[in-house]
Amino acid sequence: MPFDVPKTAYSGKIREITLGSGPKAVTVGGESAYPFYLFEGAMPHLPRIAMEVYDSTPQDWPDAARQPFADVITDPAAWAKKCISEYGAELICLQLVGTDPNGEDRPAEEAVELVRNVAAAIDVPLIVWGTANHEKDAAVLKLTAETVKDKKLVLGPVEEGDYKQIAPAAIAGGHTVAASSPIDINLAKQLNIQMGNLGVPDGSLIMDPTVSSIGYGIEYCYSVMERMRMAALTQQDGKLQFPIIANVARETWKAKESRQTDDPRMGDTSRRGILLEAMSAMVLLLAGADVLVMRHPDAVILVRDMITDLAA
Repeated sequence: MPFDVPKTAYSGKIREITLGSGPKAVTVGGESAYPFYLFEGAMPHLPRIAMEVYDSTPQDWPDAARQPFADVITDPAAWAKKCISEYGAELICLQLVGTDPNGEDRPAEEAVELVRNVAAAIDVPLIVWGTANHEKDAAVLKLTAETVKDKKLVLGPVEEGDYKQIAPAAIAGGHTVAASSPIDINLAKQLNIQMGNLGVPDGSLIMDPTVSSIGYGIEYCYSVMERMRMAALTQQDGKLQFPIIANVARETWKAKESRQTDDPRMGDTSRRGILLEAMSAMVLLLAGADVLVMRHPDAVILVRDMITDLAA
């Protein structure tokens, strides 16, 4: 007796968004079913991986995370080029941690000059990520949007507290906005509505629901992302039908399990952080992430292989 696999009929679809410009622009989204449910619908664009680059030399990274970039870690442009040429990065995420008022508090003008240098050095889409300090991000990301007009950047995190300053500049510069909300489906939808009311085109918005790593609340992140996809695909909620970006690297590598060296029961320290990053990334992919921001090349390889296997 033949067996018919039960299938869900989806009435909605995720919007397709193009990040960057030129021959290496990346298109994400377009799903008409849950992640990797290829027996029920289409997934025309597989998830993409961005590798992160920092604007200042990281001081608190474990050796396992520093080693692949030891020769370029003081030069963000060279770091970005290495991620592309040696590790196959499809996008670069420039983390502007140096602008944090609680840290180095670098001025917006200095940050923008660095963005220009990195953007000029690469031929893949560039994500520019601030510090989630509303006042500083408003200054830095607004000036970036106004100054770097020859590249279609992705600017984030753009939150409820600063979108009125950043989004208009992003619109004028033709950039994409990463709408960031604190792990809440209603707040995510509200921010998307506010962005639309301000004039952000549907084709220039990607959602950042805020994520965490395994062991630090990832099940709650998963649940929120899953509900977003359910609302988008089965309830035709047009305000949640956007691709999702997951900035996961910073969350996994700041966990104590990725750096603890004094407990032999936890296994090889150099592999532990890699596996934690790869496993956290895979969980978020299954929840609906379209773009992952990752750090270690070995973790990227593991996740890229899994994407290929699931899509086969």
